[in-house]
Amino acid sequence: MIAQTASGSEIDPSMASPLNFAVSQRDGATLKMVAEAVRNKRAMLAFQPVMQARRADKPAFWEGLIRVQDGTGRTIPAKDFMSAVETHELGRELDCLALEMGLNELASEPALRLAINMSARSIGYPRWMAVLNRGLALDPTAAERLILEITECSAMLMPDIVRVFMDDLHMRGVCFALDDFGAGYTAFRYFRDFDFDILKIDGQFIQGVADSPDDQVLVRALISIAEHFEMFTVAEFVETVEDGEWLTANGIDCMQGYCFGAPTLRPWWHQQRESARRRAG
Repeated sequence: MIAQTASGSEIDPSMASPLNFAVSQRDGATLKMVAEAVRNKRAMLAFQPVMQARRADKPAFWEGLIRVQDGTGRTIPAKDFMSAVETHELGRELDCLALEMGLNELASEPALRLAINMSARSIGYPRWMAVLNRGLALDPTAAERLILEITECSAMLMPDIVRVFMDDLHMRGVCFALDDFGAGYTAFRYFRDFDFDILKIDGQFIQGVADSPDDQVLVRALISIAEHFEMFTVAEFVETVEDGEWLTANGIDCMQGYCFGAPTLRPWWHQQRESARRRAG
């Protein structure tokens, strides 16, 4: 019997183990769900603050995180679908949507500084570049308020292309963050040649760091690397006051996580606009 994927295409019988087949079915269902959400414009950004370590009441910037709604109206976070769509054109479409929504937010809120995620696979994707160029042309301040986040694993797939891309957009004022640093196969010979402005330390080293001597050694080393290359540091997944205090004492620049705020579909500037509309009405 020849197994099939969820889309109906045949797969190698030697790969048709129950586990592989289950993964294929799951990924096929995820692709279908995300494609329907994109087609029906059921995508949005959730916003999470990135707080200054020594001024925990003041965000340094916000991150816009892509979300989609399934057919029942549930909001699905990127971690539940991005791995399935990353290598497909659907992943490029999501990057375009996230960038377009992010640039719209920057245009509507002049005080906002916003980070948007992208895959290195979207570099050179015509529609993505068209969205970027259109957004930067419409608002002369958008470039200096836009941060593009690229994961370590994605950047290392095509380091030469990423480097040229970053050099070009740096000249236009855009900043870059290396996301999830430490999560993948860190290649320091490439890392040395990149020019990232921000280093985001992966949450696996941050959660519980106040009580973990091993993680403390690693985090100090990563902060030291960032300082050497004159990069701003962000700790991801900060969930307790104790972890935040340890990170601040050890030189982290910014922190992001549930300790400071969960991603929200209604950030303060949306609430202000809604209040203004109600008063005007």
